[in-house]
Amino acid sequence: MQLPILSNFAQLVTRWKSILDPVVANPLNGASVLKDIPLVNGSTTINHLLGQTMQGWFIVDITGAATIYRSAPFNDKTLTLTSNAAVTVSIGVF
Repeated sequence: MQLPILSNFAQLVTRWKSILDPVVANPLNGASVLKDIPLVNGSTTINHLLGQTMQGWFIVDITGAATIYRSAPFNDKTLTLTSNAAVTVSIGVF
């Protein structure tokens, strides 16, 4: 998308703000990556280090084949994942 060129500075600021606000508000902009987290066959609780209730997570890297799912509600301290195999993962949290 090309940002518009307007002759009036006030119009320019207003238009750019309307374009950029949704991008800045995206929660993925604040994502952190937790590297090399070992998951056991079963449930593993991980401190997500966000300091607030997390909104989501995604696998960035995995060392083997496994089905992984969140097995406890989101909270402000931990992420609980259940895996059907012992693997090491890197997890994006936001």
